[in-house]
Amino acid sequence: MLDTPLSTFGQTSATPAPANRMMDAFAADFRDGIDINLGVGYVNEEAIPRDRIAHAMRAVLDQPQRYRASLNYGGPVGSPNLVRSLRDFLIGHAIGQLNTDVLDRCRLIIGASGASSILDAFAQLLPTGIVITTDPAYYIFSDLLQRVGHRVIAVPEDEHGIDPDAVRAALHQLGDDRRHVRFFYIATVNNPSCTILSNDRRRALTATGAELTNTLGRAVPMLFDTAYELLIHDPTVTPVESVLLHDEAGIAYEIGTLSKILAPALRVGYVIGSDGPLIDALVQRNCDVGFSAPLINQEIASYLLDNHIGDQLVASHRTYHDKAQRVGRWIDQHLGPYLESTSGGRAGFYHYLTFRDIETHEDAPFFKHPSRTTGDPAVDGRTDQRHPRVVFIPGAFCVHPDGQMTQIARRQLRISYGYEPADRIHTALQLMAEAAAWVSGQRDNISRPHHRPAHTTEQGVNG
Repeated sequence: MLDTPLSTFGQTSATPAPANRMMDAFAADFRDGIDINLGVGYVNEEAIPRDRIAHAMRAVLDQPQRYRASLNYGGPVGSPNLVRSLRDFLIGHAIGQLNTDVLDRCRLIIGASGASSILDAFAQLLPTGIVITTDPAYYIFSDLLQRVGHRVIAVPEDEHGIDPDAVRAALHQLGDDRRHVRFFYIATVNNPSCTILSNDRRRALTATGAELTNTLGRAVPMLFDTAYELLIHDPTVTPVESVLLHDEAGIAYEIGTLSKILAPALRVGYVIGSDGPLIDALVQRNCDVGFSAPLINQEIASYLLDNHIGDQLVASHRTYHDKAQRVGRWIDQHLGPYLESTSGGRAGFYHYLTFRDIETHEDAPFFKHPSRTTGDPAVDGRTDQRHPRVVFIPGAFCVHPDGQMTQIARRQLRISYGYEPADRIHTALQLMAEAAAWVSGQRDNISRPHHRPAHTTEQGVNG
């Protein structure tokens, strides 16, 4: 059979990304109740308001005058009901300190299929060139950017997020190549590390983008991915500020989602930014790939925002904060002797771990032990009855392959406390501790080290 010719993008997409490959291989023979998936970025099933969603669908269908043709096609800007509900929600709950003046000078549109579809649209609509982002970064989007043809420059973060001074240094180092910078991409609560970008850095980064815009004589969009901001569940965190408050140049765009606080399956993502050709192009992209997000889902989301969002936010924050604290204590209890630092546990649903001297990448013994691929039957179990397996995201997947974080990433990993029940996560951490002890014994031929609590960064939780 002859091969089908593919576009350049098609050719780069024909080879699965590392995380895609790993998760697909694991899912192929995943055993419910036996294997434990800490890699998947699913939300907590207990936090999804199933009964309220069912009630909202019935309410929408019973009010055809308000929710017109809700089972038909929608428009590419999004449901007028949902756009209004989102505005009321953002202002009424002071999300990012947004106010009517800011939202009146911006445009809010709904994506075709969650926030991911909006990110994909930006990647496809803007000319290929250089994209400045964080290291580590949202690996799924970073991979897409490179498959599209963009060159990614990843700037390391610290406990306060990406450093604006380091961004300026990276731009200076580019020299004349700065003219090829197309946009910035920054997650305000980072995935994988769940580091929360500080307010002063948000302002400084926006100013840096404005400076580059003035230098180049054209707009350099700044995309701020706020996917996990609605899930900042630690009450001690300083309230975050929207970058739109300080965007005098009109170059900032905030991409948000209701997936983390309502349900991912509703596929409601939105973008807020200055009106103009770029927003117009995003609207056309929505139309090209399916007219709009499913209209019934948009109307359900509108109803929930209008009637239940206050209670839902409180319940979601409580659920995730309690779980984050428990998992943090277990991390310290079982893996603390081996860790250099941790981050996460204050927002979203990830902990990001840095080991002192244990590597975590796919070829490392530590990865092979919980995945039961060591080749040692005592560790793996019989071929037809493997011991319980644990999957996580190695740090090597999350950093730019040519960036400054590649070496430390070999000792890092991301675990999710969102999807699996707490008792299963506890079991997984015990299994990972067995793996760490096994690696230490294999390498050093010494007994398990005495307990020493891990150093924890400002973003970490260890009890």
